[in-house]
Amino acid sequence: MIEELTTPKGTFARLGEIQLVDCREQYEWDAGRIDGAIHIPLNAIMAGGGAELEPGKPVVVICRTGNRSELATMMFQARGLEAYNLEGGMEAWSRDGLPFFAPDGSPGRVA
Repeated sequence: MIEELTTPKGTFARLGEIQLVDCREQYEWDAGRIDGAIHIPLNAIMAGGGAELEPGKPVVVICRTGNRSELATMMFQARGLEAYNLEGGMEAWSRDGLPFFAPDGSPGRVA
């Protein structure tokens, strides 16, 4: 399971079984987001955010390239959550041709 949840295609295949946390900044989230993702910016996670997450359900964290989400993943793991970093982030998601959208429903872009 670990390898599956660290890749865009593996995460996409299991979206119904996981909690996808997008830790990017608001302007990045507004440019394009994955349907069903939960937006919790990294600074909020660092300040203790994420209480709304279900403890028994795996968490996959995404950012633009995978660096911020790696830190957020470690924070969630330290709090006892089963958390995984989506390697390559939104850039890899987009490169793999997986769907994401702007708030108005138009195709998203990686900012």
